[in-house]
Amino acid sequence: MKTRILCLSVASILLTASVIAQGTTKSFIDFQKQFPRISDAITRKEDTLIKQFQEKKLVWPAPYIYIRSFKFDSQLEVWVKYTKQEEYQLFKTYKVCALSGSLGPKRMQGDYQVPEGFYYVNEFNPKSMYHLSLGLNYPNSSDKKLADSLQPGGEIYIHGSCVTTGCIPITNQQIEELYILASHAKNAGQDFIPVHIYPIQYKNTKSVEYLTKFLKDYPEYTNLNVELKRAYAYFEKNHQLPVFLVNKKGEYQVVSEIKDEPLSKVVSGPIGVESVQNRGAVSLNKQARVKTIFPEENIAKVVDRLPEYPGGNEHFQKFIDQVSKESAELLPAGVTKAYVMMEFVIDQQGKPVYAKVLKGGTEEINDNLEQKFEQMPAWKPAVREDKNVAVKLKQSIFIEKVLPSS
Repeated sequence: MKTRILCLSVASILLTASVIAQGTTKSFIDFQKQFPRISDAITRKEDTLIKQFQEKKLVWPAPYIYIRSFKFDSQLEVWVKYTKQEEYQLFKTYKVCALSGSLGPKRMQGDYQVPEGFYYVNEFNPKSMYHLSLGLNYPNSSDKKLADSLQPGGEIYIHGSCVTTGCIPITNQQIEELYILASHAKNAGQDFIPVHIYPIQYKNTKSVEYLTKFLKDYPEYTNLNVELKRAYAYFEKNHQLPVFLVNKKGEYQVVSEIKDEPLSKVVSGPIGVESVQNRGAVSLNKQARVKTIFPEENIAKVVDRLPEYPGGNEHFQKFIDQVSKESAELLPAGVTKAYVMMEFVIDQQGKPVYAKVLKGGTEEINDNLEQKFEQMPAWKPAVREDKNVAVKLKQSIFIEKVLPSS
């Protein structure tokens, strides 16, 4: 039997709620304790979690939890409550320790994207290749309409080990805490633990500026952002989950209303695309280039294993940080920030080829970036049915000039 690893684990070891429910009278917690990693984690962590709850004047354990993640800000919040009617209270914020892809939703298999939208935990994996993991129900009803119909992708998890190719990674210590919290909620009857994934933390001005630039280049995601921001605003006001629908086009429609206050009073900035001119930013438009295109018929649309930069994601991020720093020196006078979207191919031998800038930058910056990407060391190539294949990747780069302090 072949394994298929895109983000996380071997499918045959995934533990689903349906498996747990069959042929056992054990509670969910008791069932989980049969697995050495969970039993060990509970032994080491539960007393500490109880003390953390006491410090925040919370009662252990919480029968309801809500998870909220912000991609650009690399944050994952855990909220708890004790009855369906009461408001959620913030228990803890974890640092998401790696990010793949860019802002915007996941739309196909192998695009490295973390989804954006409204999901819930549908799998508990105590034997994860990445320590422990909680699976999400991607693709959901919206994704099934808007993502690639044949290869939408899947296997999206919150997991440990601090590496990712499209999931939400935290440290092993943190996933142990979150797994225990989720297990207690599941044990108390919360079958659908909500997980909402936002592009940014809308209270963060720098994050809003970054999202603004992204939406200027990718206006097709504006409607999604509008609805996500409405949901965010509703929760900020009420500390209750928003109600949303999915229309015939697959678009989210948040139907919960903010009582007594307009949306603009709850979160800063307009709901849709903001005017970058009013913020003093400068739009950098690249002149069209004529380049040889890698034959599309030679690019795999589905892979069993994604390509890997030498040293893994951590080393690739160092490469991105370095080219961003170098590009900052090429920014024109009076311009302090730029957003660039790169596209490149990793061929069958793992060689980076056909790098090009899709959006943003100046001609000088883009020439430099394309050259740097094609000079990357050879990657471990992607694999499809035991053969090395070429794949096309995209990478966002945020360039910011560090100004001397006054």
